[in-house]
Amino acid sequence: MVKKVLARGYVGLILLLIYLPIFVLIVFSFTDSSNVGTWNGFSFILYLRLFQNQEALGALGNTLLLAVSSATISTVLGTMGAIGVFYSKKHFKKSMELVTQLPIINAEVVISLSLAVLFVAVGIARGFVTLLIGHVVLTVAFVYLSVKPKLQQMDPNTYEAALDLGATPNYALRHVIIPEILPGIIAGFMLAITLSLDDFIITTFLRNVEFETLSTYVYASLRNMTHFPHELRALTTLIFIMAIGVLIANNALSKKEAAKKMTALLQKRGKINEKD
Repeated sequence: MVKKVLARGYVGLILLLIYLPIFVLIVFSFTDSSNVGTWNGFSFILYLRLFQNQEALGALGNTLLLAVSSATISTVLGTMGAIGVFYSKKHFKKSMELVTQLPIINAEVVISLSLAVLFVAVGIARGFVTLLIGHVVLTVAFVYLSVKPKLQQMDPNTYEAALDLGATPNYALRHVIIPEILPGIIAGFMLAITLSLDDFIITTFLRNVEFETLSTYVYASLRNMTHFPHELRALTTLIFIMAIGVLIANNALSKKEAAKKMTALLQKRGKINEKD
């Protein structure tokens, strides 16, 4: 009993340390005070200022554009790579498994610096394209690792059965394999978006000075505290609420999918019992 109480207290303390700063920002996003800790009465003035701040909105738009673009490319490359490696020969599969893990265990500063040196060597100016390549390099391995378990859980005879029934390889890929691994693809896509939204190091190394993202905009604002936009507290609140909404929706879809599979399994067992 004492161990259980201590364990729950320890977990509660960790969660408090993680979420308390966020909750403080959320609370003080509903007041127009200049300092966090000073309450000037309930107000939505910071939210109004946020939608009037063209620099913050521009940085938000750039961040979303970069995140969606890089996540889309990473999802396609990571999914096709996972399928290709899964159906390849054993020795090639081991080599590719090692290669795909390097971007994950490698430090971001190493990836950023190596890409920056490469682009300078080949004469490519820093801009949206270089930034997009950097974010794809960062996220594609995580998509691969999200899709791989779904391929391993899939019945290995399904693809061969589709080919034996007359399906072409492309048709079997689109209508047999992709639907089976779709939850992993969606999870990889969401993870890629999250990593891209949160990235600062690669963005700093590979972006053009005129291309501002939320991470670089917030960092520049923190360096210049005399002109710090307090409406960023409102932006933090909106991002947090959006993340919670996506998490709730994802959990609801997962439960719905699990319920469908359970219903189908029970119906299948019922039909077998009726035959017996």
